[in-house]
Amino acid sequence: MKSKLAVLAVLLGLFIISGIIIAQVAKDYDTVLGVWLTGKADAKVQIYKKNNKYYGKIIWLKTPNDEHGKPKVDKENPDENLRKRPILGMEILTDFVYDEDYTWEDGDIYDPKSGSTYSCKMYLSKDYKTLEVRGYIGISLFGRTEIWKRVDEQ
Repeated sequence: MKSKLAVLAVLLGLFIISGIIIAQVAKDYDTVLGVWLTGKADAKVQIYKKNNKYYGKIIWLKTPNDEHGKPKVDKENPDENLRKRPILGMEILTDFVYDEDYTWEDGDIYDPKSGSTYSCKMYLSKDYKTLEVRGYIGISLFGRTEIWKRVDEQ
């Protein structure tokens, strides 16, 4: 009887430990969620999760209107049909998946200033306060990194 209780206790302990590990991994996935100030401090991007992938949209612009006082639009977009869509509210980060070690990859970033879309990776600092956003063409070696700062508390 004592051996059955010992086995049961060990199994229960393993079950609890595995639950803690799974919860920690799930928490790591979502540490990128929140609001981020871009490197030039001209926009805030809200990163959110949808269908187990990560996306980001512009929720604030330092200068939301053009020189005529009208809301800025996506005038550089190569698709003529999208050139009148507003930049505020635009989804610029798409389809990111969590890899490991506070890294999200396999996503794209759209730059409304140039109308270009780039492959992208994101690296979160261990203190959750800065996010390296690296856009690139082809391989990550050929690209540019911008440091975004968290503006909400994690």
